[in-house]
Amino acid sequence: MFGVTTESETTPRSFLFLLGSARKDGNTELLARQAASRLPGDVEQRWLHLADLRLNPFPDLRHVGDGVAYPQPTGNERTLLDATLGATDLVIASPLYWYSVSADTKLYLDHWSAWMRVPGIDFKARMRGRTLWGVAALAGQDHQTADPLAGTLRRCADYLGMRWGGVLMGTGSEPGQVLGDASALERADTFFDASRTPVTSAAAR
Repeated sequence: MFGVTTESETTPRSFLFLLGSARKDGNTELLARQAASRLPGDVEQRWLHLADLRLNPFPDLRHVGDGVAYPQPTGNERTLLDATLGATDLVIASPLYWYSVSADTKLYLDHWSAWMRVPGIDFKARMRGRTLWGVAALAGQDHQTADPLAGTLRRCADYLGMRWGGVLMGTGSEPGQVLGDASALERADTFFDASRTPVTSAAAR
């Protein structure tokens, strides 16, 4: 089993599932829950719907003054920040929307730029060594159409020095359709298996 390694200990795994779909109980969520059902019972799971935690539009203040003009997060933004930093494993579950992540997911990722610049949070340093996973449902059988989604998440992991666990993909457009994708369900059964070794980015080495 792997976790976030510090100088003195290895933190037990805890998973944060961020659901980026525009509807509840969608195919992406069903696929994520199938994979999560195979996690050991002692592994903490937290599930948050981004649609329930609306964020303000991201203001680009990086070049305003000294570049650290971002205030301490409050409200939904603070909830998401604390949940993100509280997990060893971050699972972004977003359906494929126009070949990339959903709008709610993209806005959440945009706020990472702010969190890296809020004094005292040390977001980038604290995310280093954690693991980022993706789960996505798409309408067609050609998973290569989701390459931009996978690339976005993979590059985010690389930039922060996180491990990259990959993207679990399944086919589903109509409600519940992904449950008929036998190959996706088979992959889900071992997706979070502790024996799988996520890719470690150069920044995390």
